[in-house]
Amino acid sequence: MNDNARLRPVLWVLLIVGLAANAVASITGNEFIGAGFGLVALAAGTGLAVHHYRYRRQ
Repeated sequence: MNDNARLRPVLWVLLIVGLAANAVASITGNEFIGAGFGLVALAAGTGLAVHHYRYRRQ
């Protein structure tokens, strides 16, 4: 398994964990912690989109 194939599952896990932690932090009232996890989720989603368009089959 090459590095490109290993990156996608890691990005998916980061996205799911970032979204869940963002939701929990937002519910509990920790806006700064929620914003940090929101940035993690945004970066993971952006990474997934870039990875998809860079390595899609043609």
